[in-house]
Amino acid sequence: MDIAALQNSTLMIVHLLFLLLFCSIDAHKAEKSYTLRMKEPISKPSEQLCSGDEPTLQLRPLIGILSQPGDGDKGRLIKRMGWNSTNVSYIAASYVKFIEMGGARAVPLIYNEPFDTLLLKFAAINGILFPGGSASLRDGLFYRTAEKLFKMALEENDKGDYFPVFGTCLGFELLCIIVSQDHDVLQRFSAQGQPSTLLFKNDWSKQRNMFKEFPSRLIEKVSTESLAMENHQFGISPENFTTNEALSSFFRVLTTSLDKNHKVYVSTVEGRNYPVTGVQWHPEKNAFEWGLSSIPHSAEAIHVCQSVANFLVSELRKSNHTRSLEDEKKFLIYNYSPYYTGKDGHSSFEQSYVFVQ
Repeated sequence: MDIAALQNSTLMIVHLLFLLLFCSIDAHKAEKSYTLRMKEPISKPSEQLCSGDEPTLQLRPLIGILSQPGDGDKGRLIKRMGWNSTNVSYIAASYVKFIEMGGARAVPLIYNEPFDTLLLKFAAINGILFPGGSASLRDGLFYRTAEKLFKMALEENDKGDYFPVFGTCLGFELLCIIVSQDHDVLQRFSAQGQPSTLLFKNDWSKQRNMFKEFPSRLIEKVSTESLAMENHQFGISPENFTTNEALSSFFRVLTTSLDKNHKVYVSTVEGRNYPVTGVQWHPEKNAFEWGLSSIPHSAEAIHVCQSVANFLVSELRKSNHTRSLEDEKKFLIYNYSPYYTGKDGHSSFEQSYVFVQ
């Protein structure tokens, strides 16, 4: 072989080695990064891929928590304080503590405040929590505000800004109504003051969504022990959920549970193409509510609460929404003080933040 041929062979080998090294580095980056795929269903976790550099995670995550009509004390606080009941709304403090447990902070989205104010808050937060409660889900200001916020969240995701939504109990039911556009989509169930197990649809469901934050031992515990606190009169059966095209095309069912009459209802869902999670149960109550003796407070029950909080805050960290430190201080729930609504022993909540517009 002459010198020129030898040189060409050497160059080809060097070039091939460079390509192999480059592909290896690029593949490594792809494994560690993520993207939001809005237009195609996600059929397995490995399909959530992206290209490019790792994202910059939000280190000061804020979540907006929607208030709902009432005082969190069945009207007793309104009567004692002499407020106009039509102007009063509340957020149970357990949801604020639940968020803080995961390393985020709360911004109250007061359902009846001026919508321009809500828009300013929306631009500052990194996700939304629709909490549990007893508000009417019929068409009214509360429902319309929730629907607008939900649609705004989907629009953010459509624009490429990861923006999660999490609904608990009433919040789960709210998501079902908004997505289905049917105020009669829910059914009656008897699951008030009752902890339950989570019955996973299949083994694959145990690796989805927030359950990725659960150690395998905790997955086993929540599948066999009543660690998921239930406290609802309404819900939706798996059959009705599946046959409702709007719901089944938007959400994937991960778990079901049984009510007191052994009727099966959907208890955990995840969005197929959007970071939307709904739970018919109450992860926050295990650690922060004490009014019902049926609320599980074991070490495993607290671990469930912590794992869900960790998941939700990890979702918030993917949002690009930022704000000035001045706006952050202005919007935070620290501007309000909670009332001890559980003192008389008749309230559903130990503490509530109350807002009078």
